[in-house]
Amino acid sequence: MAAHSSIEAITARIVERSRPHRERYLERVRGAASRGPHRSVLSCGNLAHGFAVCSPADKDALAGDVIPNLGIITAYNDMLSAHQPYETFPAIIREAARDAGGIAQVAGGVPAMCDGVTQGQPGMELSLFSRDAIAMAAGIGLSHNMFDAAVFLGVCDKIVPGLVIAALSFGHLPAIFIPAGPMTTGLPNDEKSRIRQLYAEGKVGRAELLEAESKSYHGPGTCTFYGTANSNQMLMEIMGFHMPGASFINPGTPLREALTREATKRALGITALGNEFTPAGEMIDERSIVNGVVGLHATGGSTNHTLHLVAMARAAGIHLTWQDISELSDVVPLLARVYPNGLADVNHFHAAGGMGFLIKQLLKTGMLHDDVRTVFGHGLGAYTVEAKLDEKGGVVREPAGEESGDAKVLARIETPFQPTGGLKMLTGNLGKAVIKISAVKPERHIIEAPAIVFHDQQTLQDAFKDGHLNKDFVAVVRFQGPKANGMPELHRLTPPLGVLQDRGYKVALVTDGRMSGASGKVPAAIHITPEACDGGPISRIQDGDIVRLDAVAGTLEVLVDAAEFAARQPATTNLDENEFGMGRDLFAVFRRNTGTADNGASVFA
Repeated sequence: MAAHSSIEAITARIVERSRPHRERYLERVRGAASRGPHRSVLSCGNLAHGFAVCSPADKDALAGDVIPNLGIITAYNDMLSAHQPYETFPAIIREAARDAGGIAQVAGGVPAMCDGVTQGQPGMELSLFSRDAIAMAAGIGLSHNMFDAAVFLGVCDKIVPGLVIAALSFGHLPAIFIPAGPMTTGLPNDEKSRIRQLYAEGKVGRAELLEAESKSYHGPGTCTFYGTANSNQMLMEIMGFHMPGASFINPGTPLREALTREATKRALGITALGNEFTPAGEMIDERSIVNGVVGLHATGGSTNHTLHLVAMARAAGIHLTWQDISELSDVVPLLARVYPNGLADVNHFHAAGGMGFLIKQLLKTGMLHDDVRTVFGHGLGAYTVEAKLDEKGGVVREPAGEESGDAKVLARIETPFQPTGGLKMLTGNLGKAVIKISAVKPERHIIEAPAIVFHDQQTLQDAFKDGHLNKDFVAVVRFQGPKANGMPELHRLTPPLGVLQDRGYKVALVTDGRMSGASGKVPAAIHITPEACDGGPISRIQDGDIVRLDAVAGTLEVLVDAAEFAARQPATTNLDENEFGMGRDLFAVFRRNTGTADNGASVFA
């Protein structure tokens, strides 16, 4: 089916806006593809360094340009549950490559930090910028010009966006992303949230909280709620970077290994040495980016991707805006209910039909562009499947069903959970912001209340513990933008604000910082730009000002006389404590040179 008229119109607008940037990008990609990689033109010293540790047979193969060589970029570390499974993947990939007549080498490793570990800690101020550091680290790994294609091993919050930026910067190379899969289901996410709120109220102690958290995050694999990490996996599949059906298979299973072997073979099959050359920079185009945004809306995905998708698109010369994202939200229905937008986790989502069913439903009414290139071939229709093991231990795919396995988790396109998507842009005299509404009850989509201003998370938490917040209010938490302190997630604010909301108060959050991909039931206008550190309007809000957040009309206003508001001096705060400790001094160059939130908060913008 042809794409929906609104989808077509927004895509056409992105194409036109991007044209000069995209044309220059494609010229560079095609130029690089025409020049190599040709290992035989490397000097003997270059080549000797490149294959010094290889077997004699592999050295002979790499001396020419006949045998494809696969570069592995890995985010393995054994502290992060999502990345620990990658320890064994290079050996599997090397073996699968040899079986397919190729060679594979680990080209480099990239850092992978966990927002779950650093929430509310100084290290969180490195988190967003780690995306761009990861892109640069991957670029270093691929800079040796030894490779005909690359596979990327990464899952979590900033890792996948950083790896995508790198893959598109090396857009002359084919690229496949190989997931590790989610951990098995542990303590239900709603129960974990309940214990967090009880702890915030002082009704349970640290021992009870740690027990609940440990039962939630209990083994290898991605956290099972639908935050940024699992939104990443959805994006990689719906944008065509994954093999069909690969995203949500648990680690350590025969099917997971079979999919990894299959991805390796496919990566070798789409190099310039064969007949299906699929360079990543040409494969990903404006239609692929729009498909990613549509998937984000249809699943109620992470607010972080209003930053990451913009930055990822820019790496391919495509100029995506928040306005594009917001307008797509107006036409894309919400088809998934996965925590924090429901009680289910990603394992339940996969069991209900997962990505194959979701893509099939969206294609039925033209919500996705089918006429795209993917690592699997042409057309997104090939992704309307479920991956399984055949009798020989290989991968076989069966068509996705016509009915959801659980209509409370995954809906048909004819009966969506809501007619519009989960993310919206807000505009007004406070600038531009983003809000996630898929988990917010409709009666809370409009909040008008006096402001209480904070310059850090801890001050708000202290005010809550001291009983000063038992009232209707809008929490304005500023100086949390990328230039101020690296734009940390403010997820530790969710439990106290959730408690106050449950007590019947009208509460909302307005901030130039980020919230977690697990943002939930409290209305939150986030990523405000211009940020306070730039003298944005948020820096002129005072305690008691009436703030109106209207997610229905898409507005964010401070209800103060315009002349009076404009005449106010912007507030300032001492940010010296954010300059050092836990590596923050090393990232000062990022804070000084970052772009604005609506441009992806990237040093590359």
